Amino acid sequence: MHFDNNSTKIRYVGSYFVSLTSMVLVLLVLGMYAVTVVFADTMLDHVKENIGFEVVIKNNAKEGDINALKNELSKKKYVKSVYYISKEDATNKMKDELGEDFLQWLGDVENPLLPSLDVRFVADYANSDSMAMVEKWIGKKTIVKEVLYQKSLTNTINDNIFRVKIVLFAISLILLLISVSLISHTIRLSVYSKRFTVRTMQLVGATRAFIMKPFIKTFMLQGLYAAIITLSLMTVVLYGAADYLPDMNVSQMNTDIVVIYVAMLILSLLLTSLSTIFSMGRYLNADIDKFYM
Repeated sequence: MHFDNNSTKIRYVGSYFVSLTSMVLVLLVLGMYAVTVVFADTMLDHVKENIGFEVVIKNNAKEGDINALKNELSKKKYVKSVYYISKEDATNKMKDELGEDFLQWLGDVENPLLPSLDVRFVADYANSDSMAMVEKWIGKKTIVKEVLYQKSLTNTINDNIFRVKIVLFAISLILLLISVSLISHTIRLSVYSKRFTVRTMQLVGATRAFIMKPFIKTFMLQGLYAAIITLSLMTVVLYGAADYLPDMNVSQMNTDIVVIYVAMLILSLLLTSLSTIFSMGRYLNADIDKFYM
């Protein structure tokens, strides 16, 4: 592009880097919020999959019947895992928790602990309705004494999941609106710095599309630079955070991260191109004489 004078060129370079920096900051914040949402879902799924219930088995149940129930549960699509806890396993666990052999206190009384099955659900089925149905079904088994699980915890977690997602969505929407406003403003500064060039093009009969084309190309290239810088910074932050957050397994989030990266690239190009078209449109529709006073 042609610059009217050195002063205009300096202002253009300054506004270009301001625009680039602001885009990087906005995209970085939006990108990290997207990663936070994905990571939050991963963590919530992890928490939900650790919500299960304990199927207490009757003392006189046969080993074969217990294994049959365990295998039947393992084949259910809503069950993530089933672990058999024998009386001996339950006794050893109690000893570890108490720090001493509690059986000595009981004297000749038989070990009161019963065998059980520790059942964990797939995250999508870890809700009160599904668990109540499974509880009713398992409770009818002749070898089952009772089914224990924390109903209030299940309801609380599922109620809070929806609230968290709504809040994160609202924050992301606000940031997106701020980013559009900020990018549009910095683009208008750049367009204004080349107002004399635009005026010259208008005087020689250039069409709106012809005038807009070099600006769109320039700022889409800027959007590409901003996306590359942002994605590089996000990669450093993600792998750096993984060292301090053991539960954050970046390698298991590869698919989600790739989707986020592609979305950030597309968003950057869309923001710059649409903001340029909008800003140029407002400029070309305005009373242009006032810009040259």
